[in-house]
Amino acid sequence: MQFYREQHKYYCGIDLHARKMYLCILDQKGRTKLHQNIDTDPELFFELIFPFLEDVVVGVECVFCWYWLADLCSEHKIPFVLGHALYMKAIHGGKTKNDKIDSYKIAALLRGGNLPMAYPYPARMRATRDLLRRRMHLVNKRAELLAHIQNTNTQYNMEVIGKNLSKKCHRREIAQRFADPATQLAVQTDVELINFYDQLLPKIEAHIERCALQHDPNALYRLRTMPGIGQILGLSILYEVGDIGRFKTVQDFSSYARLIRPEKISDGKWAGTSNKKIGNHHLKHAINEAAMLFLRRSELGRAYRQRLEKHHSAGKSYGIFTHKVGRAVYYMLKNNQAFSAKKFFSS
Repeated sequence: MQFYREQHKYYCGIDLHARKMYLCILDQKGRTKLHQNIDTDPELFFELIFPFLEDVVVGVECVFCWYWLADLCSEHKIPFVLGHALYMKAIHGGKTKNDKIDSYKIAALLRGGNLPMAYPYPARMRATRDLLRRRMHLVNKRAELLAHIQNTNTQYNMEVIGKNLSKKCHRREIAQRFADPATQLAVQTDVELINFYDQLLPKIEAHIERCALQHDPNALYRLRTMPGIGQILGLSILYEVGDIGRFKTVQDFSSYARLIRPEKISDGKWAGTSNKKIGNHHLKHAINEAAMLFLRRSELGRAYRQRLEKHHSAGKSYGIFTHKVGRAVYYMLKNNQAFSAKKFFSS
C-alpha cells in the first residue's frame, strides 16, 4: 500500500457520484476553505477550485465515474490522487457516514499523508482496456450458454453429446435432441445467441488489434514467445499492467495480480488470510488463462506440473505454476526479454 506524501498549500477532497459531488478544501493548517455540494459539472467544479489553483491537490475515491475528473486535472496540470476504495477504512468505518463527512475525511487524509493510492490509468489506453474487459465479459456469457446446453442435456439424462459445441456445425441440430417443444425452444435460443456472439466477437477483436498499435509492439511480441499467450491474451495482459515500471519488485506485481495469498500475522502468530479481493482480477484471469494454455501446449510444462504434484496437492501445484507464469511475465516486460524455457524450468 502506498500513500500520497506530497505537501501542498490546499487539499481538495471530493466525494464523487454520477450526478452530485461534495467538495471540501482544507489549507495546510486544517482550516476549511470550501465545503459545498454541487452538480457533477466540470465547468462548475473548475470555477470553485480556481481561487486555489496556486497549489492544490485533488483526491477522490476510486469509483466508476472518476475518468472525467482525472482528465480535467491533467489538462490543467492539477495533481490528482485516486484513493484505493478497499484501503480507505477511515471513510467506510465511521459511525455516521454521509457525503459531507466523506469529502472532509478524504481532504484530511490527503493533508496528513494518509490517503492510500490507486493507479489512475492513462487516458490514451483507457478505452481500449475497457473494450478488452467488455470482450471478456461477452466471452464468459457465451461460455455460460454452451454450459446451459450441456446442463439441459444432463437434466433429461440423455446420451452425452460428444461434440465440441463451440463449432457451429455441431450446434445445427442440437435442439432436435429434445422431445418437449419448450425445451427445444430454450436450447435453440441458446444456439442463436451463441451464433450472434460468434459474429460480434471477431469484430471487437479486430477493432482492439487496430487500436493496440499505439502500444509497444515489441512488448506484445515478447509476451507471445511464451507458450499459451496469443494476440488477444497478450494485449489483455499489457493493457491491464499498463506501465510495468510502477511495480518496484516482482512481489508487488504478484500481489497486484492476486497470485499470492495475503496473510495476517500478529505477535508472530499466523491469524489467517484476508483482503483477497485487493488487486486486479482481470490481470489474474489473464495470467490464469495463460498458465492453463501453457500446460495444454507444452510437454515441458506438463512434466514440471507433475513434479510439483509429488510434493503438493493438485490445486496448490497449479497455483504455484500460475505464480511462476506471472513472475515470468513480469521479468519479460521489466527486462525487455523474450521467454526463456531454460530460465523458467531451471528452478
